[in-house]
Amino acid sequence: MRHTVVRPPKARPGDRVAVVSPSFAAPALFPTVHEQAIRRLADLTGLVPVEYPTTRRLEASPQERARDLNAAFADPSVRAVISTIGGDDQITVIPHLDADAVRRDPKPFLGYSDNTNLLNWLWSNGVAGFHGGSTQIHLGPGPGVDPVHAASLRAALLTGETLEVTEPGEAEDFGASWQDPAALTSYGEREPTEPWAWHGPARTVTGPTWGGCLEVLGWILAADRFPHPPVALAGHVLLVETSEDMPPPVEVGYLLRSMGERGLLAQVEAVVAARPPRSRPGRVPSAKQRAAERAEQYDVVVKTVAHYQPDAVVCVGVPFGHTRPQWVLPYGGPVTVDGREHRILADYS
Repeated sequence: MRHTVVRPPKARPGDRVAVVSPSFAAPALFPTVHEQAIRRLADLTGLVPVEYPTTRRLEASPQERARDLNAAFADPSVRAVISTIGGDDQITVIPHLDADAVRRDPKPFLGYSDNTNLLNWLWSNGVAGFHGGSTQIHLGPGPGVDPVHAASLRAALLTGETLEVTEPGEAEDFGASWQDPAALTSYGEREPTEPWAWHGPARTVTGPTWGGCLEVLGWILAADRFPHPPVALAGHVLLVETSEDMPPPVEVGYLLRSMGERGLLAQVEAVVAARPPRSRPGRVPSAKQRAAERAEQYDVVVKTVAHYQPDAVVCVGVPFGHTRPQWVLPYGGPVTVDGREHRILADYS
């Protein structure tokens, strides 16, 4: 039986939005970027950002971070929750969360990267979320908020319409150092993007999404927090993306293969893979090498998915992961992957 979720109601201008750090509390180290993000979040949405004790607190325990999340989800005056950034230990926070609170009063949660843990936990407890959104990365730095990010953020939080996911035409793997005042006014080095590549049958699939950051999905797999049984993913659209750790393509293949052996890939009807970052501070290959590494990763995704689910429609290169500009996408909500017209439509209701 296909897993079903509740899609939380939208916030309205004037409502409160919780800004939380369930993983790394980057605002503690880079407050000027954080404060610009808070101002932009309020200006863009009309919502009133609310911080919690661990939003700017380094080394907060998993229990303390869970306490803030539980408080945000239980507070009836808070109508949405957004993460400041990812990290690497949110998996330790999950056991301390209150499932009854999120079921009593479902509200949109936005995050990605390490927040795949929380998105999967919410999904498992019957509540949809949104993959994407990071105040510290996509709202605070630079001269402004990228238009595709702003449009999908507003749709996720407020308006709930259906949007066509489009290619902005440029991307950056990382921005200016947050220690540099220029980070508040400058983007990172951006380059032209390649067209998305489509594979599999020429058919149209509409289904709820599930997935997230592939490295984190590997941790979730090891912790046995994957969907039970695999048929819970029947008819789903799988979202996969990789982080700034830049796992080599062979590791990407191993992780997807493990999901295939668990029976998960055979259940999905479509796979959408994000454009992966292939540079980071201190490691910037040539543009040609970066393009080659992206192409190699795409090839591994396509071949591994085809082995376990040859009928899946597959699109690679979509900007919803660790590069910027970033689309916020439904997590548990419907996405249409049109293998005939080569279009992707996201339903934010």
